Amino acid sequence: MSTRLSRTYALDLTTQGPPYPPSEIMNEDGDFVVLGMLNHASGERSWGAAIVSAASELPPFGEQVPYTIVRELAPDGAGDEDMVLYTLPLPLPCTNYPMVFAPEQRPEAGREVRPSYPLHRAPIPDLRPEDGPKVTEPITYGQWLRARGELEVTQSADRRSADFRMRCEGLIPNSLYTVMSLRAHDLDPAGPTRPGPLGVPNVFVTDAKGAADYGATLPNPFPADPGGNRIVNVIVLWMSYQTSYGGAIGWYGLGGDIHAQLKLKSLAFHEFATQP
Repeated sequence: MSTRLSRTYALDLTTQGPPYPPSEIMNEDGDFVVLGMLNHASGERSWGAAIVSAASELPPFGEQVPYTIVRELAPDGAGDEDMVLYTLPLPLPCTNYPMVFAPEQRPEAGREVRPSYPLHRAPIPDLRPEDGPKVTEPITYGQWLRARGELEVTQSADRRSADFRMRCEGLIPNSLYTVMSLRAHDLDPAGPTRPGPLGVPNVFVTDAKGAADYGATLPNPFPADPGGNRIVNVIVLWMSYQTSYGGAIGWYGLGGDIHAQLKLKSLAFHEFATQP
């Protein structure tokens, strides 16, 4: 008789999606606020926190070069708690990811031009002040670092699906978040696939304390065949436009309108194997 394989993972704080752009968050000086994998001048890559110049060298997609690190940040954010966080401008700086995130909704997203906004002042579509926006104060680095999350993955007994259950706290209060899945081929230089939602609808709204639960069941998320495009990570994204995009994770991605806050530090779920 088959059993239901289940594992629980602690999600890690981040501001980073793929290596380029180095972060999905900027500061008021237009530099990246990186909490994630840092490319050091020595050639080493390690998890850490730093301010990285937007003028950092940009290699071809799939390659790595050292970031231009302006300064390191304390692991607990000490001394930078009040740093106000910003979106990335459009077109996205220092990116080599050849991806249209919403091909039906925004096929020309890469041609749009917008400035970098403080997160709390991002241009929510059709918003009027009298409608009562709930995020009105600057979002700081110290506030960002309060987030915590736990993910439980349970594979069905027939191995045809898996259940993803998440509990988060300390997120930005009264905010819309998206949950995305990263699959094995999404960052493949030979032909990347489009990152997609972890379930549809793929959003949740936090309460006044920044807490929320989320769940989704996906068909065959961990195909066992060698070329299968299996889920390898799950990312929690703060949505600066406070908008859900259906089958897309965002219009612009990578800090333009989505901002990774929690994920797993390394690729995961190797123990699972599902079938059609």
